[in-house]
Amino acid sequence: MSVRVGTVEEREGRGGGGGGGEAVRPRRRPAVFSVLSWALGFVLLLFVAAPLVALLTGTTLHEFLSTLGESDIRAALATSIEAAVLATILAAVFGVPLAYLLARRSFPGKRVIEGLIDLPIVFPHTAAGIALLLVFGRSGVFGRGFAHLGLAFTDTLAGVVVAMLFVSLPFLVDTARESFALVDPGYERVARTLGASPGVAFARVALPLAWRGVLAGALLMWARGMSEFGAIVIMAYNPKTMSVLVYERFEGFGLGAAKPAALLIVLLALVVFVVVRTIGGRERRT
Repeated sequence: MSVRVGTVEEREGRGGGGGGGEAVRPRRRPAVFSVLSWALGFVLLLFVAAPLVALLTGTTLHEFLSTLGESDIRAALATSIEAAVLATILAAVFGVPLAYLLARRSFPGKRVIEGLIDLPIVFPHTAAGIALLLVFGRSGVFGRGFAHLGLAFTDTLAGVVVAMLFVSLPFLVDTARESFALVDPGYERVARTLGASPGVAFARVALPLAWRGVLAGALLMWARGMSEFGAIVIMAYNPKTMSVLVYERFEGFGLGAAKPAALLIVLLALVVFVVVRTIGGRERRT
């Protein structure tokens, strides 16, 4: 007497009600780790969002518009924008070619250069102002040299530019380097085989393909320079930037007087943030 043992498919078919349908999968319950991760992440997000919401809702429209009409606010805003633009242009001229070399070349000391570029990120900004003053001040080695050309850095727009440039250049150089690294070097090799020099291959092949990342880095650097305070207040207290003016109003007149000016800086930063995220999203899709 023989006993027939059904196949796995037959047993699953009988378990499915004889209809030959797919096997019923057990309902998955949320993992404890996932729930815990979301809960911890929510606390961090709340920590970031709460001050922003408080600033946005703590200033009335009338207070904000009245602040925009004040002459010292307009002067400080113009100084901040001008200095940040000049610092970003200088970083682009000297930093974008360096970012390209760091993305394409391997050479002794490369890690040292990359670390030196990133050093301002961890450099205490008040200490950065002291260090810059030692170099670009009236008795500093660069300060004395530029003084012969009629250029001073203490309490001048040039000093503001130098302070912004020092603390914010990693954002442009690092973002540009990562963008160049994403470009296939084969395109440049093809250009070289067609007779293009390395400079032409960079300007006409690599840079047009990486321009979104370079632009995003420039915008991040500009926004970081606009928000700088510590290095500027030591290197060049005057002409006043928006960050220095916010601090001055808070010290002299209290929280209520500082809120509208602080809100203006935050709104500018949010606009730049949205633009950078938009550019980054398009770059990933392309």
